[in-house]
Parts: sequence; structure tokens; C-alpha cells
Amino acid sequence: MTTRTPQLVVGVGADLFADAVSGQAVEVTRVDWRPPMDGTAVDLAGVAGDPLRAAANEQALAAMLGVQALLVDVGPASEVLGLQEGEFLHAGPPIGWERTSGPLRGALMGGAALEGLVEDPEDAVALFEAGTSVSLEPCHHRGTVGPMAGVVTPSMWMFVLEDPATGRRTHCSLNEGLGKVLRYGAYAPDVLTRLRWMGDVLGPLLRTAVRAAGPVDVTGILTQMLQMGDEAHNRNRAGTLMLLRDLAPAMAMSGADSADVGESLRFVGANDHFFLNLAMPACKLALDAARGIEGSTMVVAMARNGTDFGIQVAGTGDEWFTGPAQVADGLYLGDHGPDDANPDIGDSAITETAGIGGFAMATAPAIVRLVGGTVPDALATTRRMHEITLGENPRWSVPILDFRGVPSGIDVTRVCRTGILPQINTGMAGRVAGTGQVGAGLVTPPAEIFPAALARLAERARERAAPRGAQASGARSL
Repeated sequence: MTTRTPQLVVGVGADLFADAVSGQAVEVTRVDWRPPMDGTAVDLAGVAGDPLRAAANEQALAAMLGVQALLVDVGPASEVLGLQEGEFLHAGPPIGWERTSGPLRGALMGGAALEGLVEDPEDAVALFEAGTSVSLEPCHHRGTVGPMAGVVTPSMWMFVLEDPATGRRTHCSLNEGLGKVLRYGAYAPDVLTRLRWMGDVLGPLLRTAVRAAGPVDVTGILTQMLQMGDEAHNRNRAGTLMLLRDLAPAMAMSGADSADVGESLRFVGANDHFFLNLAMPACKLALDAARGIEGSTMVVAMARNGTDFGIQVAGTGDEWFTGPAQVADGLYLGDHGPDDANPDIGDSAITETAGIGGFAMATAPAIVRLVGGTVPDALATTRRMHEITLGENPRWSVPILDFRGVPSGIDVTRVCRTGILPQINTGMAGRVAGTGQVGAGLVTPPAEIFPAALARLAERARERAAPRGAQASGARSL
């Protein structure tokens, strides 16, 4: 009698062959392999041969992971950003009024009324069409991030975060809550009334509390909330309550009117998304530490303005690589459906860029009830994101994955090599200005922006590798 030696088969790519062999009682190891994105082979080879790449990526990842974000102050944008009358910040890469989407237009119109530039938000259309007394600039260009439309005006109060080791700072506006709010493009009178109350009462009270209680360790809260079922993009319940725990005593002892204190505590406590506006600038603060590292292929920003989706890369400076923003696939509020949703919008994908949000869905399985999918989908998503990142964040771990660190440092080359796109969970704004929120769901960037970034990285690698004389000759020929 002959004893057969067990055979091991490795299945790569399509499962058809692996399924057939497995049915014959042969052990099959499946490898999830895909061909690289079309047209990227030459650039992948060029970037892979860049002698700077390995050390640059190691430096970029270490820089990001080494940042501690502290909440050190709260103040109006006119003070902390130097924003002047007529200056408006917005989410995403640069865009002009003529290309703005409905929710961004609605937020700009509401912001103009908030600043007293017009009495009726509808009158702001002519103001922005003329463009002579107003200007638009991305939040990212001012060390700031804005959720959804991300509109910031001079009178809006901002969180101020600082890295104590370097003194670098980032900023974000205060969170208004969900539904019909300015960041979703709504501008009804109650929206403006709420924003004025936030500027007159909530902002100054938070400033007093932060200054009295001392810096708040936002990075530390993020560490804890990921252990408590939050993923810090669309689920921030634990983070909001921990922030309230740190600031409530100082708010109560501020000497402010007791009714104002009570209303402020109620507002923050009832707004589960309040901490999002701290998570976002904390992530930007960390990622900004990796900017400008020549040879690094790590993504340092993903942002959307409702028309375009853009990324920035550590090794390509402040250059944006953009493509059309996509409509999220998810769950809708009330009678709303896909036809009501605007393409993806907001700077909040900075959370995914840093390894949380959609990248950390495994730590917050309850998030699927908001954005769709299943718990196994959430676990699989986090595992899949490890395939396109440079490493893990030991501070931010996932209990259900044996406390493995969240996937951190999106690598342009790995995205192009695997075809796996970053997963983002997001709110959905109505495409018509003034509508507000219509749902929440899952979305990915347009695939073409990563080959575009890769091509630029390859070009820079070739320029560095060229003999000095050839570079000078090329410069003269221009």
C-alpha cells in the first residue's frame, strides 16, 4: 500500500482553480494577488528603484506616529488664523465658485449671511459670482481641516491643537451636530441662529475651560475611544463624553451664566459627533509632520470638496492629485435616495489617512448600522487596509484583532500595485444647496489619482538620478 504525501497548493488570483483543487482534499493556501493598476508598471519600477524611498518612508511614518496632539486653545478664526472679512475657507482641494457643488455653495451662502456680507443667503450668489470682494481657499492651506463643506468664516470659533515637541498647530471649527447644519449645506434661519450662539456663548466658554483645565490630550483620548467602540470618524460617542469629562468642571466653575453653562453642557453631551472636530485636526497635525520628505510615497492628505477628490503625498510637496468625487454607497435618511446625494465631500477623510475612521472599522462594529455593510465586512476592511499601508500605530489598537495597531501610512505604490483603494466611511450631503444631510455610507477615492501621484514620484526620482549636467541642460532647454 502506497502512502501519498500531502500536497500543498498555492492559489494566486482567481478562486476558480483553488476551489477545484480544494474539493479534492488538497490543502490550498490562497494569496490575494492582483495585477497592478493599468499603466503603472514602469512608474512602479522607477519608484521601487529610488534609493531614497525606503528610508524616506520610514522617516515619514515615524514622524507621523511621533506626534502628540494637545487641545491648547479655542478662538475665532479671525484671531487664530488671521482670516479677514470676505475670506472663506472650504474643504478639499482648490475650487472656484463656478464648479462648487450644492452643499459647498449652500455653506458659503450661509457663511456670507453669518458674516453680515448679505442679509439673505440667497443674495450671496451674486457676491460669489462677482468674486471681487470674496476669496476661496482650502482649509488645508491654512493648517486647518473642515468636515463636509468645511466652510470657515472669520467669526467662527476654532479648536487649536498643538504638538508640544515642535509647536506646530492645526485647527478645526466647532461641530454643529447632525441634520440641517451649515457643513451639510443648510442655511435656514435656525442654522444661522445656532452658529451665532456657538460664537457668542459656546466658543468663549470652551476657551475659558481649556485655558483653566490645561491642555487636553486629544491623542490620549483617541487611544482610549478606539478601545471603547469608536472609530473617530462617524462614531465619536466615547470621545465626546471623555472630552466633556475633562472640561465640564472648568465650565461649571467658569463664572459664566448658569443657564449658558447648562445649555452648553447639554449641547455637547447630546452631540455624539462633537469630538470629530478634534480627531480631524489631531490627524492633520500628525500627518503634517511627514510633509516634504523627499522620496516618500506616503499619503499625507485625502480631501474632497464635493466636486473633486484630492490627495497630497509626503514626497511631492503641496501638489494636489485630483479626480471626480464619488457618491457613497450606504443608508439614507427618510425618503432620500441615491439621486438626492451629492458626491463625497469634506476634509474628514484625514482620519482615514491617519489610520482611523474607515481603516479602523473593526474596532467599531456598531458603525455598520450607520453606514451599511456587516460586522464581518468591518473586520475585513481593517485587515485589507493593512495591505496598502507602511505600518501600524501602536497607540491606536484594535481589540478584536488581538490589539493589532491600526493600519497607518497609506503608500501610493502599494495602492497602485494591489489595486486596493482606501476605504472611507462618510456622511452624505444633499446635492441641492440648503438640503442638509441625506444619509451616510462607504466610499473610495477615484482610482486614477494614485497612478497620477505615482507618475510624479517617478518623475522626481528620475530627476534626482539624472547627472547634474543633464539636469542643468534640461533646465536651459525649457
